[in-house]
Amino acid sequence: MMKDTRKVILLRVYVVYFLMLLFGLLIIGKAIKIQFIEGEKWKKKATEFTLKVANIKAVRGNICALDGSLLATSVPIFDIRMDVASEHISDNFLFKNIDSLSYCLSHLFKNKSSGQYKSDLLKARADGNRFFPVKRNVTYSQLKKLRKFPIFRKGKYRGGLIIISKTHRELPFKMLAARTIGYERNNYSVGLEGKYNDVLTGYSGQRLMQRIGNGVWMPLSDANEIEPRNGQDIITTIDINIQDVTEHALLKHLQVHKADHGCAILMEVKSGHIKAIANLCLDKKNGVYKESYNYAIGESIEPGSTFKLASVMALLENNYARLEDSIKTGNGTVYYHNSKMADSHPLEETSITLRTAFEKSSNVGISKKIVEAFTKREEKFVDCLNNMTLNDPLGLDISGEGMPFIKSTDDKSWSKITLPWMSIGYEVKLTPMQILAFYNAIANGGKKVKPMFVKEIRKAGKTINTFETEVLKESICSKNTLEKAKDILEGVVERGTGKSLNNSAYKIAGKTGTAQIAKGNLGYDKYNYNASFVGYFPAENPKYSCIVVISKPSTGLYYASSVAAPVFKEIANKVYSTQLDIQQKDITINSDNSIPLAKTGNQADLLTVYRSLNLPVIITDSIDEWAVTLPEENNVVIRTRRITENIVPNVKGMGAKDAVYILEKIGLKVRLNGKGIIIKQSISPGSNISVGKEIVLELST
Repeated sequence: MMKDTRKVILLRVYVVYFLMLLFGLLIIGKAIKIQFIEGEKWKKKATEFTLKVANIKAVRGNICALDGSLLATSVPIFDIRMDVASEHISDNFLFKNIDSLSYCLSHLFKNKSSGQYKSDLLKARADGNRFFPVKRNVTYSQLKKLRKFPIFRKGKYRGGLIIISKTHRELPFKMLAARTIGYERNNYSVGLEGKYNDVLTGYSGQRLMQRIGNGVWMPLSDANEIEPRNGQDIITTIDINIQDVTEHALLKHLQVHKADHGCAILMEVKSGHIKAIANLCLDKKNGVYKESYNYAIGESIEPGSTFKLASVMALLENNYARLEDSIKTGNGTVYYHNSKMADSHPLEETSITLRTAFEKSSNVGISKKIVEAFTKREEKFVDCLNNMTLNDPLGLDISGEGMPFIKSTDDKSWSKITLPWMSIGYEVKLTPMQILAFYNAIANGGKKVKPMFVKEIRKAGKTINTFETEVLKESICSKNTLEKAKDILEGVVERGTGKSLNNSAYKIAGKTGTAQIAKGNLGYDKYNYNASFVGYFPAENPKYSCIVVISKPSTGLYYASSVAAPVFKEIANKVYSTQLDIQQKDITINSDNSIPLAKTGNQADLLTVYRSLNLPVIITDSIDEWAVTLPEENNVVIRTRRITENIVPNVKGMGAKDAVYILEKIGLKVRLNGKGIIIKQSISPGSNISVGKEIVLELST
């Protein structure tokens, strides 16, 4: 019996032993499998949980004005974190310096008290936080100060300082051309930022990051980084000085007339280079005008009387009329199938020439001649407009161009009154840029060129791509028609609706336009208008073309001659006075505009001189040390010339004495070439100042 019991016990022991042995062998086998067969798989998974590769965004390229001034640039900003629980920071060292560090952080950022900073740092230490957030979006100047703070001055390892670099897009000139420059945000971009996004973006680099717990990732050493390739710079056609004048002139008159919005464009005739483009809209919440939409490019409007040039050219091209032809305008009204058309200012004469109808902007005169010539051959009128490329988009470098609309006879909305209303700029739509391109073609000998915003692409200061002027059509009309078109455009300023511009030292050619704004199917708004003036100068040898459109002026004045033409004049006067190459040798100044203009200089001195001579002076800006003088009607306008700290100023137009004083005061060495006024400076305005660097000033003679 005892023997049987012993056998049973031994059997059970053997079974348990065998099972334990088998279990041990399974564990060893699994360990071998994990180590030698599945090892790479599990190592990879472990790495995925503790290491990752993060992208390092490349620095976005700059957008520059023609002279190199920065219009948009990426400014470095930094996120600051601290490895508070680092083993390299002893308790004794931390407690000895934490009060000083907390005070410095509180004094620099002013977002927390020093006591709160101390409490947060001690808690992070107790929690073992290796990646404590100190402050986000720190500027470079703040970072320089922060590096000298207690503890942080020991650096990355012994001081626990972690610096994460980022960039922030800034516009150094703020509102100037802001909508044309555009922006890139959350994969959505507009303006030049959008069109040239691939050029500006560059290529991202890579950085190895390590997980240190609680979802926090910390960069490993810089040796594990792949450097990003920064974006390229684009050099625009914009002249920052002309842009400033254009923006200021438009803003001033929008404010005077309490208009809803407006735009102004200045283009170089031969090249199509856009030298200035301003778009301002009233923010009804705060009463401030800002660049919120690119009206110059995107807003298709009924142009009104500026379209009459195309109508007259259609008559001349087909030999259906001569400028001397007589038109009976009667009392300045006419009916087309019960639709009344009237002249805004009826003329004393009851019969006028086609030339006078255009120069005086007679709706009745132009429409009657078009109806007489093209009735029962309306298609020929439309074809002529299309041959002048008025129905073709410009294909601009910036997206969002409004589509032109020249109504076809096949259009369902074509009616018995369409032809006369089209002839005076209704039932058609064009953007301000498209209207300007058409008038620019007249100034350019009939050649229509594509408006350009970008001249070249550079990388590290070296030009890698240059854009040439693109011709859209070699000639939009015959030479005979072209010469007559130029003649009547000059007549508008000499004798017609644009004669307020005929008091300059140079000739301007152009056309006024005042158009009621359509209210959809409800007809036209008799209280809201678009006022525009488009033309070019100097008329004999055109260098620049310009258009100004002001929408919904609300102070009672709405005619283009009173609203838009003064903006054109202010822009043209400033450009002409600073562009010596377009000034005529023999200048005849009319007696009503004989007030002399002084060189750019000290504002107090300018005021003293003008007031001592009893000359009328208008100060448009706050009193500042330096100022520029501009002509306006029978007055001299004195406007501030801004001198910004740490930025190379614009000294063009100044005398040598004032320019040397300003430049040497900010630490630059000045070398002068010639005499007279400054016409060129070797370091572009808007550049950062490098103390001791030489700047060469070219003078006019």
